[in-house]
Amino acid sequence: MAESLSPSWPQVAVAILEQDGKFLMQLRDDNPEILYPGHWCFFGGHLEPGESAAIAVQRELLEEIGYCPTHLELWRREEDTHLTRHLYYGKLDVSLERLILGEGMDMALVSPTEIRQGSCYSTKIQEWRPLGKPHQQMLCELIDQLNTLGAP
Repeated sequence: MAESLSPSWPQVAVAILEQDGKFLMQLRDDNPEILYPGHWCFFGGHLEPGESAAIAVQRELLEEIGYCPTHLELWRREEDTHLTRHLYYGKLDVSLERLILGEGMDMALVSPTEIRQGSCYSTKIQEWRPLGKPHQQMLCELIDQLNTLGAP
């Protein structure tokens, strides 16, 4: 799928990384100045000026967890009235202990059960926290797709 740039509104590139049927998520800081404070979300972020989504997702992963899989596939691209999301899917082929959390309060491999429930327990802060609603919805759709078709 070609990646066209839409300069009229912000663009983000995020990674959905899967390992043994669980999905890597970041617990965002409790900062009211950011989107989804205190929620479980995907790793990724905004595209820099002139940057492609493919390069942005790699850069963001290296900044946020010190790791980027060798293969990421564009799963889908979504546009709404204020944002374009480039969603990449890949396998997490290293242990969670090898990742270096550079942003957020915690990270975890979240099970499909927790995703459908809409919350995950953070061992670092010892609290249950919600998933961001769009993140939960996208993961449920991806899980359904993986269950019926295999990898995207």
